[in-house]
Amino acid sequence: MSNIEKKNIIVTGASGGIGNSIIKKLNGAGANILASGTRIEKLEKLKKNFEDIKILKFDISQNDKIEDFIENATSELGGSLDGIVNNAGITQDNLAIRMSLDEWQKVININLTSTFLMSKFAIKKMLKNKSGKIVNITSVVGHTGNLGQVNYTASKAGIVAMSKSLAIEYAKKNINVNCISPGFIKTAMTDKIDEKFKEAIVSKIPSARLGEPNDIANAVLFLISDQSNYINGETLHVNGGMYMA
Repeated sequence: MSNIEKKNIIVTGASGGIGNSIIKKLNGAGANILASGTRIEKLEKLKKNFEDIKILKFDISQNDKIEDFIENATSELGGSLDGIVNNAGITQDNLAIRMSLDEWQKVININLTSTFLMSKFAIKKMLKNKSGKIVNITSVVGHTGNLGQVNYTASKAGIVAMSKSLAIEYAKKNINVNCISPGFIKTAMTDKIDEKFKEAIVSKIPSARLGEPNDIANAVLFLISDQSNYINGETLHVNGGMYMA
């Protein structure tokens, strides 16, 4: 049993492929979910598929509005918050010597700074419950590095270190902060990858295949549930063995 029935959970980046799978998994386990994203048409489609979820359009790059977002989302869920899945993020790739300061700062701001602020204000709500779960989505390349992604890899590695520090600060308050590090997952983004490049990627994965969005959703369900109560400050790698720490 996942023990998240009637738990109030926020999921950001809900309009993408992985976000959709997370919503489906948590909804199926009986959680009360608020799904957030920037594309209202995608959120409304989610609402049609899962009538009992709440939706709230929000752009996490608006740092000065994140506290209000957490307040509004918590209110929509009934006034308390049990968990948050920080899934939203972007890429803006370029070789380091060609990368503009704007490209660097935009990715760091959305992926790292916004995740910190989401976690910070979520923790304030969780302290009232004397418990809570935060799951931050990172990436395998945050551990390995990747060509043309110095901004993205730095942001994802930063999330791991930040999550460890938050876990240390709030463990005694019964708040768990963990990460999930996906490898290459089948999404609309990977569908656009050239087949030869995709074959090269798969050749480096011991499981010899790309992951499914549901593989990430299963990991989220575990870390957001009571089954992970004694796991804190950890990163769960979901990449078919591509990265073995």
